[in-house]
Amino acid sequence: MSLDEVQDVRTPDADPADISNTATSRSGGWAALRPLFLRMHFYAGLLIAPLLFLAAATGLLYAGSWQAEKIVYADELTVSRVGESALPLSAQVVAAKGAAPQGEVVSVWPAPEADATTRVIMESKGLPEGETLTVFVDPYTAEVRGQLATSGDALPLRAWLSEFHASLQLGEFGRNYSELAASWLWVVALGGLALWIGRRRKRKADLVLPDRKATGRRRTLSWHGVVGLWSVAGLVLLSATGLTWSKYAGENIGQLQDSLGGATPAVSAKLNPGADSAGADEHAGHTMAPGEEMPPPAPTADIGIDKAVDAARAAGVTEYLQVTLPAKGKGYVVKEKDRQLPVHLDAVAVDPADGRILDELRFADYPVLAQMTRFGIDLHMGLTFGLANQIALAALAVGLMFLVFWGYRMWWLRRPTKDRKLSVGRAQPRGAWRKLPVTVVLPLAAATAVVGWFVPMLGISLLVFLAVDLLLGFVAARRAKAAA
Repeated sequence: MSLDEVQDVRTPDADPADISNTATSRSGGWAALRPLFLRMHFYAGLLIAPLLFLAAATGLLYAGSWQAEKIVYADELTVSRVGESALPLSAQVVAAKGAAPQGEVVSVWPAPEADATTRVIMESKGLPEGETLTVFVDPYTAEVRGQLATSGDALPLRAWLSEFHASLQLGEFGRNYSELAASWLWVVALGGLALWIGRRRKRKADLVLPDRKATGRRRTLSWHGVVGLWSVAGLVLLSATGLTWSKYAGENIGQLQDSLGGATPAVSAKLNPGADSAGADEHAGHTMAPGEEMPPPAPTADIGIDKAVDAARAAGVTEYLQVTLPAKGKGYVVKEKDRQLPVHLDAVAVDPADGRILDELRFADYPVLAQMTRFGIDLHMGLTFGLANQIALAALAVGLMFLVFWGYRMWWLRRPTKDRKLSVGRAQPRGAWRKLPVTVVLPLAAATAVVGWFVPMLGISLLVFLAVDLLLGFVAARRAKAAA
């Protein structure tokens, strides 16, 4: 049974502001746009809400994973006793190699706090793509506190919850769910905001505070609108930053950011920047006489990780360090990874031969768009303000789950109570766009097409919704004609 086939009978507590006033509206203005927004918000909320609820529930789990990680992996993350002075990093790396001789050290994260362990990151055979082996070393005694397979800076629990939030652990196919949810979240949030602000109300306080005297559907609507109003900024931010990680919209966002000069820069660690030019012959100038043997390559000098870190600290890179060991033709890269305010994300490249600074990159020199992207992503992950950030994310997730619940409750309360058939509330009648002037319809259609192209999952799903709606309308018209 089509939603539009259900006869709309007003319930005793129905709010007159919910009833379309298109019969008395002018051809333009909010009164003409409101029915279109109502229909869009109804269908989007009804059909996308399950995905939004899933994203909120899994996001709530991820927001709590930061604190859970500290409890579950306390042995690996902390030392048993804080010593007077830390051992050299090179000694800690040797201890890690002894515990995991099959691994190849690629980076070292010195202990960021007095009671924290040093992380020695290794590449090891047998691990899934994207994972590394992390050995946790007591910086005071070189005791190995444990080994874990990690993904970036995420330990197994948070890594699993992160992937669960992104794809429901369903791989690339599952990522479509999160991209679809992120694509529609801002549309539903902003559409709901416009509808809530545009309502007629007796008291101005009802805009920002729930009406506790209301009953039934009006009470549910009051809580739905007020919580949505207070949450809308955070929901839009989560939607925008979530799309930057998505497969389809994320590519478009990256290309747009690059074209506007907002690409995130990276420090250059090449020892000889001109040596890697395309088409260069690595044996040029080394003509060998018959019978002459190629001399063995000269040993590469390496000042060691301790002196490389000292050089980086002298250059101003001092907070929460992440040291990447030299690869072929490259030097040490020492980065700051403290994303809490004030942000410390400077980086330098150090020549392993003599400790000379090859290149340096300050976060203050990032393009504005790159800085905004960094801040947005870190807010989404709960990093920028630490525990306060994670509590705010949890509150947004809970709020979104309640918004979905209240939305479905209102849908149920709007059902025709006198109809014996199983029925539910119906959408705003079709044809609202026909009442809009051409000067509004054409720009609105053009903007929708551009946004649908830029955010493909939104555009494709919108076309599917329209096709289904047209089909239901056609079937309802045929039935009405047959009944007549």
